[in-house]
Order: sequence, then C-alpha cells, then structure tokens
Amino acid sequence: MTNELPTPDHSPIPFPKAVEMTQTAAAIASLRDVNMTFDLPDGGHTQALKNVTVELRAGELLVFVGRSGSGKTTALNVLAGLTRPTSGAVEVLGDDPRNVRKQIGYMFARDALLPWRSAERNVEYGLELRGVNAAERRQQSGRFLDMVGLGAYKGNFPSQLSQGQRQRVALARTWVLAPKVLFMDEPFAALDAQTRESLHGEFLDGWQKQQQSVVFVTHDLSEAIAIADRIVVFAHGEIVREFEVPFPRPRDMLELPNDPEAREMIKEIRELLHD
Repeated sequence: MTNELPTPDHSPIPFPKAVEMTQTAAAIASLRDVNMTFDLPDGGHTQALKNVTVELRAGELLVFVGRSGSGKTTALNVLAGLTRPTSGAVEVLGDDPRNVRKQIGYMFARDALLPWRSAERNVEYGLELRGVNAAERRQQSGRFLDMVGLGAYKGNFPSQLSQGQRQRVALARTWVLAPKVLFMDEPFAALDAQTRESLHGEFLDGWQKQQQSVVFVTHDLSEAIAIADRIVVFAHGEIVREFEVPFPRPRDMLELPNDPEAREMIKEIRELLHD
C-alpha cells in the first residue's frame, strides 16, 4: 500500500485560496483560523476545531499532543488535505494541499502493508504506481530498507515480521517517495517502549538526512519531549499552548523524563490536558 495520500471522497466545497494565507517566509504548511464542524446522526453537530492557527517551519519536527477527541488528528488531516475545513485557510508548500500530493507523505498508526508482497515489494509499491522502472525501484527500496535496519529481511512477507519491523517497512515505504512534508498519526503508539526508542533513533536519523518538515501526532508526552522541536497542545478543539523544546539531540526517550526541566515541561503539559 502506498503512502501517497488518497483522494478524499467528498463533494466539492469552496476552498480558501493560498493567497488568503499570510505566512512567515519559513512556513512550510499552515492552518489559519480553521474551524471544523461535523454533523451528527441526530441532526446536531460537534465542533472538532475552533479557530486553529498554526505553522510548520522549514525542517521542523512539530508535535501535536492532546487527549482523545482534542482535535489533534483532525488538524493533521486538514493539513494533509484529507479533510476539508468548514472555514479557514490551509496551505502546504505554498498551495492547496490537494495540489501537492506527490510532495506529501502520510504515515498511519498501523502499517497497512500488503500481505501478499514482500517487504521489498511493499516499499516499491508507490514507485511502481509512479511508473519508475524495476531496476530503480529495487535499488531505492534496498537503500531505504537498509536505512531502517531491514536490508536482510527484504524478502520476508509481513506475516514473517514483528510489529516493529512492519512499522520500519512502513517508514521506508514513506521515505522512498521523497516527500517534502511528512504527516504522522501516532505511528509508534502500538510498540513497546524499547522498540519505540529504537525506531525513534532510526526515524530521527532519516529525518535529519532528508531534511523533511514533519507534523507528528502523539498522546505520549515522553515521546513528544524526546523527538519534538516544538510541541503544540490541543484541548477541546483548540490550541491552548505551544512549547519550544530546548533539549539538544540526540535524546534518550527512557532517560529524558528524569531530567528536571523535562519533568517540569511534562507536568505543565499534563496540567493543561487535565484542566
């Protein structure tokens, strides 16, 4: 399964033009005064996002945190062009996100690998859809499987891989398409702490090599502190605060919460989420 974004199956809605956004020069993606309302079966409605304004900076790893139902994944999906906002303006790489799909990657919480294709063939799938020749596909898939430490497992099928290994294949499948902007919806949430820490290292190494701009959604505050340049806290559909993360890289996800400054930041965020 390719990690290129599917075309949303929605009826046409007037969409704000890019010129309506006033971004800073370094902004790669933006939401400006975005509201998102969903209709309910009983005829009522619920407001998932309320006047949300946020920017993703060039080369930044921006993390959205919040409790379930806080609006963080809805904001991610609006940025990615998967969900159309009720009102407000959205811009990615200077355009409507639907017009730059080939420059956007999206990684889900589950790997969604095709079970009848090997790890190598899963990574190749997006390139195959783009018409890349077989030799180039094989070379690229091998390079990215090596990057995530699975070069020796390229012939294995998903059923022969652990959950952590499948997520590594999904990460390689995302990276091989060379997206400029990467959206990630709790991609490591189902993994145990040790596997997650290992994947963090590989993900951060690849992110720095490829100089991508990333929006990463998580509910795990230790994970957020470990990987983020900046943390945006969502509650009840609104952004309640932003935190610049001051800790130098590399960071140890298991040890960082023992740092007094990190503990204080986690405490502040937790209080915001439970207020």
